[in-house]
Amino acid sequence: MTTSQMVLGVKLRDDARFDNFHGDRNQDAALRLEAVCAQPAGAPVVVICGDSDTGKSHLLQAVCHFAEQRGQSAVCISIGELMPFGPEALAGLEGHDVVCLDDLDLIAGDAHWEEAVFHLYNRILDRQGLLMVTLSEVPAALPFGLADLGSRLAHGLLVQLGVYRDEDRSRILMARAEQRGLVMSDDVAGFIMRRAPRRLGQLLGILDTLDENSLQAQRRLTIPFVKSVMGW
Repeated sequence: MTTSQMVLGVKLRDDARFDNFHGDRNQDAALRLEAVCAQPAGAPVVVICGDSDTGKSHLLQAVCHFAEQRGQSAVCISIGELMPFGPEALAGLEGHDVVCLDDLDLIAGDAHWEEAVFHLYNRILDRQGLLMVTLSEVPAALPFGLADLGSRLAHGLLVQLGVYRDEDRSRILMARAEQRGLVMSDDVAGFIMRRAPRRLGQLLGILDTLDENSLQAQRRLTIPFVKSVMGW
């Protein structure tokens, strides 16, 4: 099995879809991406920009789920996980209808990787596929050394995500709990929000802990139970 084949064997998360991308803050961005996926011909590259806590990875995986539901071949690659294998690991990805590259800003300034991504872009364009990438900043703010790559990204369809407000994080927390079959009252959600870290990833990590302990103890989510599990 080649390096690329091993990377491509990673399965998509079932909980990363458009219909469970909650929170009003970035809902319009999600709807826009879904519309692009339904009619991708006019956008050879889509650039999703935002902080690490805005749901970029969720949206990339949602794009892949959406494409597969339409009978298309799709792949989502984490650049951070791929980098140890070298830029040649990108070879052959253009065989998919939709190619998603998460955290592409990690290769900014690396000439070999930038060239490999640029050539991948061209191969995808030749096959009339769709390339979708995530960046921490808009392309012009990142130190891409290869001007042609920076230009292609800058002229792609830009979708910018905003940092979640507290009400969005609370809504996402409660919706994720419901998906797991957990009943979370407004009081419990508020209690967690007042004590949990502000970053969404850490907040959902707390939900993982509560879910596991609730299942083992056969207890519902109450403020005393949350206090006992989290040590608050």
